[in-house]
Amino acid sequence: MLVSKRLFAAVALLLTAAMSFYAGRQMPTMTEKLDNPRITVTESLTPAGGRRESYTRPADQLIVFLDDAQYEAVDAAGKATPRQRKSGDIVWHSKGETAPVLINKGKAYRNLVIAFK
Repeated sequence: MLVSKRLFAAVALLLTAAMSFYAGRQMPTMTEKLDNPRITVTESLTPAGGRRESYTRPADQLIVFLDDAQYEAVDAAGKATPRQRKSGDIVWHSKGETAPVLINKGKAYRNLVIAFK
């Protein structure tokens, strides 16, 4: 019985540590602004310390930064590249690209993701 209590305590401690590690890593909030037969426009709000996971881009995308942004782009090999964008900057991404993990290193920022159908 003592062994099972210790095992339970060890597992609980491990889970608590894992959850606290990820607690501050909030994902961006996505709000659809427009969807028609040609495009989908989504506003992304990335909180300070927020993290967006990698994904394969399902369509050509035009990204318009509404706020200044400071973040790291982490590629599949784990190499982190610091990026700075100014309000009004525009970035193009092609369908099928692997989007890197993004980690916000500054204050919260917004951008528009315009996906072409």
